[in-house]
Amino acid sequence: MILSFDELDKHIAGWMEKYGLFFLRISLGLVFIWFGALKAVGFSPATELVQRTVYWFPPESFVVILGLWEIAIGVGLIFRPLIRGAIFLLFLQMPGTMLPLILVPEVCFTKFPLGLTLEGQYIVKNLVLISAAIVIGGTVRHRKRMGKLE
Repeated sequence: MILSFDELDKHIAGWMEKYGLFFLRISLGLVFIWFGALKAVGFSPATELVQRTVYWFPPESFVVILGLWEIAIGVGLIFRPLIRGAIFLLFLQMPGTMLPLILVPEVCFTKFPLGLTLEGQYIVKNLVLISAAIVIGGTVRHRKRMGKLE
């Protein structure tokens, strides 16, 4: 049987609606775990940027703590009962991720305000992570029951 475009579109959109939030939550969690693990073990390309931005803390220990914090966010996003805590940690962390735009703009911009360096792009992409967290946070009161959300 050949589906019409409208039927195929409904099928694909229905699949995306059914699984999209799950994939968003898992992928966001994995990104936080991955980036956090890189910081915790000393392999993150963001280490120097973090050290230049948060110069009032001992850099070696702060980067490790930040990495563990990010891992906690990621784990919390993956395990549904922990989402509220993960989003709380994420929203405490995100203002700090924007600090380099203010404290070390020469690292973030080729030409202020629109010309972003690779580091600047790395920071600005956090707006997408924040938006994804808001979408995921909007589901914390949902409960799956017989295939329906309540």
